[in-house]
Amino acid sequence: MNILILEDEIPAYEKLKLYLAEYFGTDFMQDWSRSVVEAKVLLSEHQYDLILSDIQLLDGIAFDLFDHINISSPIIFCTAYDTFLLDAFKTNGIAYILKPYSKEELSEALRKYETLIALPKHSRSLNKEVFKELKELITPENKQFLKRFVVKKGNGIKLIDTETISLIDACGDFCKITDHNGNINSISQTIGTLSDQLDPKMFFRINRSQIININHIKVMDSHSKNRLLIILDGIEQGVITSSNTTPAFRKWVQF
Repeated sequence: MNILILEDEIPAYEKLKLYLAEYFGTDFMQDWSRSVVEAKVLLSEHQYDLILSDIQLLDGIAFDLFDHINISSPIIFCTAYDTFLLDAFKTNGIAYILKPYSKEELSEALRKYETLIALPKHSRSLNKEVFKELKELITPENKQFLKRFVVKKGNGIKLIDTETISLIDACGDFCKITDHNGNINSISQTIGTLSDQLDPKMFFRINRSQIININHIKVMDSHSKNRLLIILDGIEQGVITSSNTTPAFRKWVQF
C-alpha cells in the first residue's frame, strides 16, 4: 500500500506515521509533504492508495490542491477544524478525524477506508463539489474565528482577548502566548491548531513555530537571506520570517 501524508506539523506527522505502522505493520510505504506545491509534484509523479491530509498546509489549504488535480484516492482529513464540517464530509471517499485524535480514532477511519476499497470503483469516486463546499465553509468571510483564549491558572480560569496577543510560540504540543504588555501564558494546543482558528487578517504564521499579530508590529527591517526582522509590542527580542514565508508576508502586510 502506498500512502501520501499531507501535514505541515512535524510532531503531528511523526504521530501519524507511528499510528500507521501500528495498524498496517510493514505493509505500507509513505510519502510526506508539508505544502501544496510539494504535494502537486508528488501527485503528478505517483499513484496513492490512500491520502491522509491536514486542511491547512504551509502555503495554503489542501482544497486548493484538489481543485487542480484529479484525485481518485480515498482521503482521510486529519484536521483541527470543528464539527461544523460534519455534514460536508458525508460522501464516499472522504473521512475525517479531529485533532488531537487518538490511535483508536485513526483506526476507525482506516477501517472505513478498507470497507470503501472493497466497493466497485464507480461507488467510491470522490465528489469534487464537496471540496468546493468545504472551501467555502472555511473562507474568512464565512468562518468564525477565535476571539479569546481560555487559560487555566492555579486560581481559576483567565480569559485573554486575541486582539491583545503579540506573539504565539510553538512548544511541542502546546504554545506560549505573549501579549502586548509582555505577559506570557501557556495554551494546550499546537501552533497548527491555533493557526486554523485565528483571523488571517490579523495573524500570520511567519515561520514553523511563530505567529504574530499585525496590530502589534512596531518595526520591520531587512534580514539575511531575504528574510525580515520584526519587533513586536511586549517582546524583547525580534522575530524573523522564514525564507519560504517572507514573500507571502510582504503581500499580507500591505492589505
